[in-house]
Amino acid sequence: MATWNPWRGCHKYSEGCKYCYIHKGDRRKNIDTNLITRTDKFNAPIAKNKSGEYKIKAGQTLFLCFSSDFLIEEADPWRQECWEMIKERSDLHFVFLTKRIERFMKCIPQDWKNGYDNVTVGCTIENQDRADYRLSLFSTLPIKHKNIICQPLIEKVDIGKYLDEVELVVVGGESDRNARTLNYDWVLDIREQCIHKNVHFEFRQCGSHFIKDGREYHLAVKDLCKQARKANINC
Repeated sequence: MATWNPWRGCHKYSEGCKYCYIHKGDRRKNIDTNLITRTDKFNAPIAKNKSGEYKIKAGQTLFLCFSSDFLIEEADPWRQECWEMIKERSDLHFVFLTKRIERFMKCIPQDWKNGYDNVTVGCTIENQDRADYRLSLFSTLPIKHKNIICQPLIEKVDIGKYLDEVELVVVGGESDRNARTLNYDWVLDIREQCIHKNVHFEFRQCGSHFIKDGREYHLAVKDLCKQARKANINC
């Protein structure tokens, strides 16, 4: 997975952030996650080699701001530069996830119009409350490529009425020894909602605590994605 993190740091924003892997990793390194700073990779998409060629080759997908949130307030002074690089690199596809979808219209460039062809926005939800709040906004926004990320999923959710114009729904559980339990029935229910609306579905990872067929399993972090793939329910 190719990533581009022009800044790092984030603030816990809702229930889904309780066991955030960024905060946990930073704590082990004695890093203050709440300090939002530009990284030395800020200009990565347009960096060139000695021959004048882009170091990042055309045709790749770049996952943007996976150590922060692309719409976080502290990055407002820097975001326009990122949009300019995204526009310059129309030969790359950029994907970012956000829990701050209510800030979207304040954060787009002037020439956004109905969206850039090479940008996918993933709106992250974790429970029904955040689904209803965020997705009701998300469904109205001018974005050409929309994904819904139900990760970490901490309760059963009904998102069927928000699936119009959505390309992909991703579901995953929480990763932590104290993680809230993921019930496989919730995963299958979202899958059925996607099938009904002809939307692609991906089960990305189990939860550290996982219920299937009435039995609770406790899984190692290294096995979460592997066990989800074994389910073989992506469609």
